[in-house]
Order: sequence, then structure tokens, then C-alpha cells
Amino acid sequence: MISNDYININKQTWNNKVDVHIASEFYNMEAFLNGKSTLNNIELELLGNIKGKKILHLQCHFGQDTMSFSRMGAFATGVDLSDKAIEKAREINKSLELDTTFICSDIYDLPNHLEEKFDFVFTSYGTIGWLPDLDKWAKVVSHFLKPDGKFVMADFHPVVWMFDNDFKEIYYNYFNTEEIIEEESGTYAEKSANLTNKTITWNHPTSELLNALITNGLKINCFNEFDYSPYNCFNQTEEFDSEGSEKKFRIKHLENKIPMVYSLSATKK
Repeated sequence: MISNDYININKQTWNNKVDVHIASEFYNMEAFLNGKSTLNNIELELLGNIKGKKILHLQCHFGQDTMSFSRMGAFATGVDLSDKAIEKAREINKSLELDTTFICSDIYDLPNHLEEKFDFVFTSYGTIGWLPDLDKWAKVVSHFLKPDGKFVMADFHPVVWMFDNDFKEIYYNYFNTEEIIEEESGTYAEKSANLTNKTITWNHPTSELLNALITNGLKINCFNEFDYSPYNCFNQTEEFDSEGSEKKFRIKHLENKIPMVYSLSATKK
């Protein structure tokens, strides 16, 4: 049985990261405040035209992507477990004079805090690993979608989470066999940051993800895999084949031999 301690532990971890992330080159707040979108082609190609549409962004951190949706003309709502992240998101939203809505909530508890239905539900990059039960998560996704509404997701591939931090050996189980409890130093956005945090996460195989969505009334439209990450957030990386502002990173010694990211689109039947 999974206790709710993981919620409090992970919430504290993400609260601790907020100030470091906002100040980091990784999140490049200066460029964002000056109008740069933080969204990648991987997810934009599946979203299409969202102008005038209602979009719910699950696990939004401090809301850069959510506010990028607002800049695209969508009516965007962002949700995150971290109260500090949501507080910062609201401050940034106000300073930019955008109309983005932000809600602090555990994803599983969100139906108790939000009554709207949405044209799109979206989540991306490092999200479901913080959740123990994907069937319960998919029920929330389905709950908030209008009939024929679309769910769009991009995330790091489960193969990535099998490796040790330096991608030298298989260290973790591909399958969701148990919770993974760790102490981490620094953060992906600032590896040398003076932070030490406890984390509780879960690995989810692709079959678990797809079956959770299918079981909860979503039809899978497409599932794509990529041999690169748009973010330089892992160890042992190299940048390659990048054009313009769209950067690509992969593990240097593994080259293009493993999937780094996947994306999917599904429609509520």
C-alpha cells in the first residue's frame, strides 16, 4: 500500500527547487519574459491550432509552458503540486498581463478543485514518474476532457529511467515493481546547486501508460519515439544536429541507440 507521504516529500522537494530553477540558465527566464515560447516542436506538432481552445496543463511547475499556451491564444489552466511554484506562476502571469489560471493541487485530487471541461489536456517531460497509479491518473485525464477532446503528452522514454545517472549500466527495473526512494544532490536545471532532496518516484513501462489511457476511454491516435531530448538535463550528453532555437541532446556514448523521448496523442471517445 502506498502512503500519502510521497506527496508531502515530493512537494517539499519541488518547493525547494523553485528559486534555483527560476534563476537557472536552463529555464532562461529573461528570454521567456521577452516573449520566447518554451514549447517544443515535438508537442506543438500534436497540438495543432489551439487558439480559442481551453487547455488544461497537468504538472506545470511554475507555468512557462502554460503561459506559452496563453500567448498562443488558448484559455490555459496550469496545475501543480508545489504551492511555491504556483505562487511564482501567478506572479509571473500577473507581470506579463496574461489570463492564465493556476491551481495548486495533487493531480489525483484535482476533480475536487476544478469543475471545467477542456478541449485539450496536456502534460510533458518528467511528469508521470512522480505518480504511483497510472490508471487513477488516466481517469483524471479522461474526466477533464470534453467528448472528442484531445490528450497530448510528451515525456522522457521509460528506457532512459533504467540507467544509472551516467548511463553506464542498467540500474533500475523497466517495469513498475516498486517505489524508488532516493536522495538527490543538485537539480537537473543546475547540477551544482546546493540542494539535497529526497524523492519518491515510479517507473512506468509503455504498456502501462497506453493501457491506462485505453481503459479510461481514450483512443490512441499516435505514439512517436525520438532518439534525442530537447533538454540538456542528463549527464554524459552531447548536442547534435540542432537548428535555430530547437536544440537536440543525446547520450554521447549511446549515440542514437536508445529512445530518449516519446510523444502521444489520444482522443476521448
